[in-house]
Amino acid sequence: MSKQTITVIKGDGIGPSIVEAAIQVLEKAGCDFNYEYVDAGLTALEKTGELLPQATLDAIARNKITLKGPLTTPVGEGFTSINVTLRKKFNLYANVRPVISFKGTKARYENIDIITIRENTEGMYSGHGQTLSEDGQTAMASSIVTKEGARRIAEFAFETARREKRKKVTIVHKANILKSTSGLFLKTAREVAQQYPDIEAQEMIVDNTCMQLVMNPQQFDVIVTTNLFGDILSDLCAGLVGGLGMAPGANIGKDCAIFEAVHGSAPDIAGKNLANPSSVILASIQMLEYLEMKDKAEKILTALRDVIASGDRTTRDLGGSFGTTDFTQAVLERL
Repeated sequence: MSKQTITVIKGDGIGPSIVEAAIQVLEKAGCDFNYEYVDAGLTALEKTGELLPQATLDAIARNKITLKGPLTTPVGEGFTSINVTLRKKFNLYANVRPVISFKGTKARYENIDIITIRENTEGMYSGHGQTLSEDGQTAMASSIVTKEGARRIAEFAFETARREKRKKVTIVHKANILKSTSGLFLKTAREVAQQYPDIEAQEMIVDNTCMQLVMNPQQFDVIVTTNLFGDILSDLCAGLVGGLGMAPGANIGKDCAIFEAVHGSAPDIAGKNLANPSSVILASIQMLEYLEMKDKAEKILTALRDVIASGDRTTRDLGGSFGTTDFTQAVLERL
């Protein structure tokens, strides 16, 4: 059997150091992968004049599995978001953002275990109809929701719940106001829910969801929602467990998947050996679960949990005073 080749995009800022940490952890855990390194973001722009070179797109298409560090899209210079471009190019319609509590973090809550599943290609992020009037006084944008798009993300959420032995899916919407777009999403998700009688289906308006996540987050299990709401809610959920440094993300399509750290490239601490690599290590765990390598995923998660719980060489955001390499070494020793 041939080895699985993983496309690796180290990314910008702190990306190279935290991705390298994740690769060391994967190798120490006995994952026998080949790695094909390609560039994107500012790194690629400097080398090739393009944010997303064709060689990078070809590698993603060829290998089907990608591990990605944070990328920087220059703001205000007419560049389209690299992440949005990748999602559209490879039809990565499902964004999966799990958050779990780790003992030893400075999080405000305990016993959090929530998966946010966000539709990744439609809604307000579809990019259609963005206009500004000639006098600069009126801006418009279109939100597009299709029945097919709503159906497949709802099915993905309920299938995930069933596979992960989850009990409840909360459908988050704003159908009381956005009667056409959010209304179609809710109606379609209701239809899908009927096919899963073993899983409780709950409906919740997005503003109430935000309040409930702060007041009683333990009531949530799996959340499924549209693009814009999912973007906001998944970051809120990350805040429940200690911030974006503890939150991984997966972008999944029919035959291609990209696993990533969801935080930014943090250029202010790049090259200073300060970054917490947990987000991209957790993304690696998601990748292993996707590849049905659950034993290795569990092994890495156990090691990471122990490092954070014991405070052994943890980074500053976790209450310690150590850097990326020391933290990584603590994980490697446990493996």
